[in-house]
Amino acid sequence: MDSVEVLVVGAGPTGLAMAGQLATFGVRARVIDRALDRVHESRALGIQPRTLEVLAGLGVTDELVSLGNRAVRLCLHVPGRQRMVPLFDLGLHDTAYPYLLFLSQAETERILGEHLTAAGIGVERGIELVGLDRTGDGAVATLRHRDGPAEQMSARYVVGCDGAHSTVRHLAGIGFEGAAYPQTFVLADLEADGVAAGPAHAFLAERGLFLLFPLGHPATWRLLAIRPPGDRTPPDAPLTLAEVQALADTYTGGAVRLRDPVWMTNFRLHHRAATRYRSGPFFLAGDAAHIHSPAGGQGMNTGIQDAVNLGWKLAHALQSSPDPALLDSYEAERGPVGRLVLRLTDRAFTAVTSTSPLARFARTRIAPAVLPAVLAARGVRATAFRTVAELNIGYRRSPLSVQGPGAPRRGPRAGDRLPDAPVGGTTLHRLTAPPGWHLLLGGPPAAWPVEVVAPLRRAGQVTVHRLPGVAEDRVALRRLGLAPGVAGLLLVRPDGHLGYRSGGGDLTGLAAYLRRWVG
Repeated sequence: MDSVEVLVVGAGPTGLAMAGQLATFGVRARVIDRALDRVHESRALGIQPRTLEVLAGLGVTDELVSLGNRAVRLCLHVPGRQRMVPLFDLGLHDTAYPYLLFLSQAETERILGEHLTAAGIGVERGIELVGLDRTGDGAVATLRHRDGPAEQMSARYVVGCDGAHSTVRHLAGIGFEGAAYPQTFVLADLEADGVAAGPAHAFLAERGLFLLFPLGHPATWRLLAIRPPGDRTPPDAPLTLAEVQALADTYTGGAVRLRDPVWMTNFRLHHRAATRYRSGPFFLAGDAAHIHSPAGGQGMNTGIQDAVNLGWKLAHALQSSPDPALLDSYEAERGPVGRLVLRLTDRAFTAVTSTSPLARFARTRIAPAVLPAVLAARGVRATAFRTVAELNIGYRRSPLSVQGPGAPRRGPRAGDRLPDAPVGGTTLHRLTAPPGWHLLLGGPPAAWPVEVVAPLRRAGQVTVHRLPGVAEDRVALRRLGLAPGVAGLLLVRPDGHLGYRSGGGDLTGLAAYLRRWVG
């Protein structure tokens, strides 16, 4: 019976990111998917700044950015007028990606898949997981090949990245609580005449919302619309261009003409969450753990960030044997994020789909008058965008987040994401880009003598950086809560969040932290 350290079930963006993150730490996962081919439809098409940051560690972000559209504005249409609403001109200086990147999921999967292939890991397609049994040190999985006999293999860990109907979740006995929204939606990639190229277009109406997003490939536009109240068209019902055009006419007054569809479908939305993210050697990530409305473009992004969070922890558990509680921290950190996304997307979804008189009045009368003025305030947009962009996600309550003695009150705390800033001719994110842990030491050289730093370097687990205190680097020091000449340390985890931070002279606490969590 063949064996593998990690079996990844599902080769969508979450599964591909999971295998890629494992590969950066030298763990070769086996990736299977029952589909014979990757998706070629656009599906998810927004990549958030935080996702671009975490994928930079895999070396794919530059290619994603080069292919995507990062200059999208929003054109708001209401009966009789339209308003252009700025979205991303926010001056968010603590990230290299201060925008929502529009790119087809098909392209995202292609790039992630090619990255895996270059790392010597292929996606095995036409293979379905049909059984899981626990063993003393992992699990035995039963796989059914489309063109051959069943196969049994052992795995130390099994990660379910297999979507809303997750087989891993079902076989692991993990619940999936929530419900379906009553509305039926239409999704299509096609051409559209009557709208200006470049911006996204939102048509507000009493019945709901009609959206056109600039896509580029495989078609110019992605359409999303709500069917009329009471319409219970099943998701698997065939869909014609004439039906979609009739739906567009009711929202746009016939101003938009649709043609040349590449892909069209009816679909229903759910809001559900797994009752657990882990059961022994079985883990869930992405849609297998949480599904919600597409409001804010959170689904694929949250899944990829799940994968990056779990990937390095599995690698550590396999290679350096730190505290077993390291793997429990995955649910402790990502569970609250999944629940928060569910709450926020549910509220946003309800606001744009409710048929109550108050909601209809707000959509067609209040929102068009108030929204442009509200969004004109850069501070308001920046706060809202940082939340949607997932730049504010932190793990301060995680057992991995420790504030040591003398930690300054200013700047990020343990558990927060490391902000970016120019430092020493590069930036903090580029400084900490290689996979692994990074220790940032601020203050004069005497504060951190060579005999203290050298053992950390020899261990090979942690890369040590002395932060310069010259004037041009004051911005970086200030964002870290440090000052030139004042000692302080920040230990950055492999996923870019701070694990441990303290003031000057604290080496005992750092050493204990490294022994427990790094191994």
